[in-house]
Amino acid sequence: MFEQRLNRVRTAMAAADVDVLMLSVGPDLPWLIGYEAMPLERLTMLVVTADGRADLVIPQFEVPRVVERPDVFSVVGWSETEDPVAIVADLAGGADRAAIGDHTWSRFLVALQGALPATTWVAAGSITGPLRAVKEAHEVARLSAAAAGVDRVANALQSGEIPLIGRTEADVSAELGRRILAEGHAVVNFAIVAAGENAASPHHHAGSRVIRAGEVVLCDFGGTTEEPEGQPGYCSDITRCVYTGEPPAEFREAYDALQDAQRRAVAAAVVGAPAESVDKVARDRLAEADLDRWFLHRLGHGIGVEAHEDPYLVAGNQDPLDAGNAFSIEPGFYIADRWGARIEDIVVATDDGPRPLNAADHDLAVVEA
Repeated sequence: MFEQRLNRVRTAMAAADVDVLMLSVGPDLPWLIGYEAMPLERLTMLVVTADGRADLVIPQFEVPRVVERPDVFSVVGWSETEDPVAIVADLAGGADRAAIGDHTWSRFLVALQGALPATTWVAAGSITGPLRAVKEAHEVARLSAAAAGVDRVANALQSGEIPLIGRTEADVSAELGRRILAEGHAVVNFAIVAAGENAASPHHHAGSRVIRAGEVVLCDFGGTTEEPEGQPGYCSDITRCVYTGEPPAEFREAYDALQDAQRRAVAAAVVGAPAESVDKVARDRLAEADLDRWFLHRLGHGIGVEAHEDPYLVAGNQDPLDAGNAFSIEPGFYIADRWGARIEDIVVATDDGPRPLNAADHDLAVVEA
């Protein structure tokens, strides 16, 4: 798997006239070789050259954490008295054009620019992003397993198994997090719980607000799966809304339009469709209900080893969807000081049509506790 990915990366490097690829912290490294660098002041960097070499430059005391794959890369441990930037620069061999990891700390990039003054620098995302965006079959399987896990958490929320009324948003968020971990995730990436007027803030931070009867509670949560050592985890992301009591007719009408917009957008996410066209389908349906002005964000983002990655479903992105693209479809409306709602699924574009990975009920759940 990793050797195949490295070969694909080198093909993309050649097409982009890139001599060397350098990856440090961030999701590209575990995706490419199965190792996740710790965010330290000590440099870890994978150096991939066009001539077939791949060397992981890493602090010597971090070497035991590496699952070594000699057929894929070599490990170059450096001691506390050595200069890792000089080691990386030497391995780069005076490259004319280098691609540097998008998440690399600026202090290391600045130092490398000083060590390689004749090198032109580009973002490594231009190489790795399109490759990561097209998921392999086993990646879709891991995303599906992640989605099934958070579906079960959403089912508990919608059924009333998770009490809401009288609890703080933070308390409910913590319970969602515990349940996410129990469903096979290693890390909770986020657990948004937004009650009443707080649901009008798309990325609301759960706090001390107590959930009351007779209001919407928007819950958006996900994590990264637990995987065997040396394998990257894959992300989940789902949003569902519940109402603590019978919702007013105005809210139910708006929610019904939102649900229809989400359903139409999923159906529109076919291979070959421009990414922006899927966004437009949802936006046009919300416009019919005079809700489009309250739809404040793009329709969706790609997902994989990173919670947000290519492709992005947003106006202006004319790139066609490819088979294997995995992304969220999450229209919403957010009316300040009143309420908000969002419905989100992860969907994979396939040659047989869009495949939603989340199956939790999309109807507005009404809970009494």
